[in-house]
Amino acid sequence: MSEKKLIVDQTKFTYEGLFDLNGLYRLIDGFFYEKNWDRFEKMNQEFVMPTGKHIRIELWPFKNITDYYRTHIKIRMHFVDVIKVEVEKDGAKVQLDKGRVSIIFDCYLESDRYQRWENSPFLWFIRTMLDRYVFREHYLKIQSWLLSDFEELHTKVKSFFNVYRHYERGQFTLAP
Repeated sequence: MSEKKLIVDQTKFTYEGLFDLNGLYRLIDGFFYEKNWDRFEKMNQEFVMPTGKHIRIELWPFKNITDYYRTHIKIRMHFVDVIKVEVEKDGAKVQLDKGRVSIIFDCYLESDRYQRWENSPFLWFIRTMLDRYVFREHYLKIQSWLLSDFEELHTKVKSFFNVYRHYERGQFTLAP
């Protein structure tokens, strides 16, 4: 089995208030498209409750760095009590979502993704020694790339929600 090393462990982000759910999805999707990551949507569930929608989305985008290394970012998004509201901005009505958001990020670095070095104990030992001593610089460089992409994505998501805090501060009014 290939070895997956956890680089970022459960970095959490929470928000409550107005936001644009489709805009958030487009932001995340566009980010991975720009960075040449492959998208994999593991789960997308929506439950309609009397208080609003409950939505769970789990994304597993990955990037094949070499034939040996692959990086993953696991994104778990949970939206609770999401309802549609109309907000008035400069005389125009804008439709937004209102509810609670919880996003959890995990980052992994996978080595030996084709499991070629797992056929015998001797090959496994050789792989371990190569990883530890020969490919150490490559590993650290790929880890820094993964952290850089993660930090950029995390900053974009926080900035996205920060824009909608202005709606909550009364700079815009809820339309009747």
